[in-house]
Formats: sequence, C-alpha cells, structure tokens
Amino acid sequence: MDVIYKLKQANVSDVLENMEDPPGYNSIRVTLGILEKKGKLRHKKDGQKFIYLPTVSRERACRSALDRVLQIFFEGSAPNAVSTLLDLKGDVISDGDLEQISQLIDEARALREQPTAIN
Repeated sequence: MDVIYKLKQANVSDVLENMEDPPGYNSIRVTLGILEKKGKLRHKKDGQKFIYLPTVSRERACRSALDRVLQIFFEGSAPNAVSTLLDLKGDVISDGDLEQISQLIDEARALREQPTAIN
C-alpha cells in the first residue's frame, strides 16, 4: 500500500521496483488482488496490465490502522500507546518533538472544552 500511496497508482512491476527486498512477482500480484477484494484498492486496465489505485486516502487508512493497533495492543488506551511510544523513542525524541506533542495535547483539550451547538 505504501508504494501505491507514494506513486498514486501502480502496476505489479511498479510495486516490485519500489520495494526494498521485494517478494516475487506472483506474491505481489496475489497481495494486490486480496487488497482489492478487501476494498482497499481498485484497478483499471491499461492494455494487459492492471493499474491499482487506493480507494481511501492515506490519512484515512492511517487512522484506521492506528485505531486497530490501539484496540489490539493497547486495550484502546491512548495513554498506554503514548507511554510506549515515549519509552521506545524517549532517548531520541527531540525537545522540538516533545513541544509539538505538548501543543497537540493543548489543542485537543481546547477542542474538547468548546461548547457544542445544539440544533
């Protein structure tokens, strides 16, 4: 999926050319077919080739994947996930990154505290 998001669209050969240590051609072809059956990709024909395109934006796919990781590995707990991330990257995370994370938390608090309109 990463290659297809990067290239916007790709055939099997494109995917192979843009992967480090790729599996075989048939493995890529089968995987793209599975992703299409799951609704993650669609294809169009270009002669004999299938050109695969994502069906959802990268951001939406990222959010969905992250939500699944949160549910599966962190019991749905954002604090547990953040704590693990900080433990994992704590020694290499910059002061600027920590400041940005702090700012995002402040923005999330401000959004939560805004009154909602009732129709």
